[in-house]
Amino acid sequence: MTQQWELTRAEIENITNEFQRVGDNTYLDHVGTTLYSESQVDAVAKVLKENLFCNPHTCKITGDLVDQVRYRILKHFNADPSEYNVVFTANATASLKIVAETFDFGSKDIGNFYYCQENHTSVLGMRALVETPHQYVLTKDELLANLRADVDRPMAPSEAHSGNSLVVFSAQCNFSGYKMPLEVIPLIQNYGLVNTGVQVSGEGTRATIGKVSKYFVCLDAAAFVGTSYLNCQNIKPDFICISFYKMLGYPTGLGALIVSKRGQTALNKQYYGGGTVNIAMTRQNFHEKREVFTSRFEDGTLSFLAIASVLEGFRTLERLIPASKSQNTMERISCYVFQLAQYGFERLSALKHSNGQPLLIFYNHNGYQDKTFQGGVITFNVLNDDGSYVGFAEVACFAAVHNIQLRTGCFCNPGACQWFLQLSNDEIRKQYESGHICSDYNDLVEGVPTGGVRISFGYMSSKKDIDRVVEMIKECYLTTAEKRLALIEESKIPKALQHIPERLRMRPHLKQMCIYPIKSCAAFNIKESWSLQSTGLLFDRCWMVVDATGMAMTQKHHTRLCLIKPSILIEKGLLEITFPNMPSVYVNLNQAAEKIDPVTSSFCQSKVCHDLVTGYDCGDEAAQWLSDCLETPGLRLVRQFNQRKSQNGDTKDISLVNQAQFLLINSASVKWLSEKVTTEKESLSSTIDRFRANFVIETSKSFEENDFESLTIGNIHFKVQSFCTRCQMICIDQQTGQKTSEPLRTIAREFGGKIRFGIYLSLSQVPKDGEVLSLHDNVTIKKISNK
Repeated sequence: MTQQWELTRAEIENITNEFQRVGDNTYLDHVGTTLYSESQVDAVAKVLKENLFCNPHTCKITGDLVDQVRYRILKHFNADPSEYNVVFTANATASLKIVAETFDFGSKDIGNFYYCQENHTSVLGMRALVETPHQYVLTKDELLANLRADVDRPMAPSEAHSGNSLVVFSAQCNFSGYKMPLEVIPLIQNYGLVNTGVQVSGEGTRATIGKVSKYFVCLDAAAFVGTSYLNCQNIKPDFICISFYKMLGYPTGLGALIVSKRGQTALNKQYYGGGTVNIAMTRQNFHEKREVFTSRFEDGTLSFLAIASVLEGFRTLERLIPASKSQNTMERISCYVFQLAQYGFERLSALKHSNGQPLLIFYNHNGYQDKTFQGGVITFNVLNDDGSYVGFAEVACFAAVHNIQLRTGCFCNPGACQWFLQLSNDEIRKQYESGHICSDYNDLVEGVPTGGVRISFGYMSSKKDIDRVVEMIKECYLTTAEKRLALIEESKIPKALQHIPERLRMRPHLKQMCIYPIKSCAAFNIKESWSLQSTGLLFDRCWMVVDATGMAMTQKHHTRLCLIKPSILIEKGLLEITFPNMPSVYVNLNQAAEKIDPVTSSFCQSKVCHDLVTGYDCGDEAAQWLSDCLETPGLRLVRQFNQRKSQNGDTKDISLVNQAQFLLINSASVKWLSEKVTTEKESLSSTIDRFRANFVIETSKSFEENDFESLTIGNIHFKVQSFCTRCQMICIDQQTGQKTSEPLRTIAREFGGKIRFGIYLSLSQVPKDGEVLSLHDNVTIKKISNK
């Protein structure tokens, strides 16, 4: 029987036409942020062009518009304006912070802070600000115990009690998509907690129920309201925290704290800023706060242009998904995204290895049978056929190769991550001590996952999006060409060489040397010798292409950069840049950085791997040439001007490289890999090109480089910095710019998800003037002593 979908075919087609810019991409991170429609942005631009909005502190028209938006927000949540107020914030995190900073617990002997284990990190951060030492964490089931009819309720608090307690939980878990039954809110408000959880610090004791306080509920609704209906007429949280980009896609940098009249009595704000007081004196410590609740909490000037944009977001939702007789817009969206999640779960859960073992392990509480308890989220990990885990970083790389945007890791929800992955506190600390931190790609520690893979849906998602994910996973993990291996055995010396004494085996040498003058563009192969400088090889990654916003472009998002081929013409003092079917363009090599006039030159500040870099513009001719080649307006060619600066202000003596001065690979390792690749066969040289190394050496043993501690090439000494963790860039054919699945798929398969290939090097000391490296220089290796 054909499923009856909530949205009609005509509505889905109309929605698809609103998101043409998505193109061949599959976007499945709507819990992270949903997408804005094209007509929505057009309408916002029209409003801004046709109106003169001024500071709302001085312009009544703008102030009236801000209040109009407040009412529209309350209408969206069916919240009575006589019962609720809207405080504009930067985002949901800022809203949670306001509650933490200003909540009045009254007596410190009575007032407690409670939070659910499956919460965003922003909720955990409240622990550092709340003014009570009594802090307790509850599991989902402990919180839901309040719904049971067979339990004894605590004594209802009276108005005479001086203590206030705060309970914070998520309306929808951003890890699993589980929806908390919101009927628990009035029970907590009226009776307190049946089960008080475990104290965060101390002896793991439980809160004292004998001392009764008034209970207030703060609802983190950021992951919920983008695809679900929050009806404040029936459920009346004291505090609701939201971010508008998760609901509407645009604007970013704007959220709201929605506060009930009851909740207002528990907030005691001390700080005041522009617009929040009636009077403030400088020579006497005197001020008087404004009486209007929202005015006392909105310090400084509001983001009034962003606030003006919110109205068009709501209008777009109601236009694209109009209310029906039985359901409003958000109820229809909620039903549709649940249908997508249900369909996706059915398709994904049907995937099996050839031995019958499931391909995926899923993380949810109640399955996908009831939209009341489950949102449009599917979180999982991929398993090998022996039940071992595939790292989420590998899955993310494959998804990127297939133009699929999803989310991996713990999603800033360490409690849910711990619960579903069944990690003890000691195991989490062990993972941290092994080098794993939030948001990194250290996905497996001793075979144990540190996170998962999440796909989440919005009203603009479709069945086709799910089908693409399913096909990607089948292609990458259910290949029949050969059996997937969980771990690779240690590389052995080739049989043909086993009888040759160690001293007579092939002596390692420098087989190939390359520089990449323009970051993320094609290599320039060194024919004989090349000079060294303190940052690495001369002219290696000295230039970068930046877009109209000043951001450095890379092949991850612009694969045709590999077709831009720079050549260093030392004798002529020129950098020649070529592109298929385009005349060459030339840039002066000899304009030394110290001779640049900062007054007359055009400078650009950008980021490379989180470091701040400054460069000077190479002129309009090169800029126009790049824009024509890549068919992208506003591109500029920028040359690095001085040392990079890290986020803490430290300088780095490196060029525009990602991590270290040099990258080395072993051609014996590449040959081994090429033999393992069962599809998309290509020449050894083409495969080597994909790894974009500075040095290609050749040893008698594959992956011997993994044991290097240091090495000497010719007379130059190098230190080994780390392994090179690979991303989807190695899946770009450097000759054509086309994306493939190899060799990333084979590396991940053969190494149990550890996508490492090659090593980073740095100079042991600053090179002397005139020091060079030459092709075929001998390589002397010092290995790690315990190997």
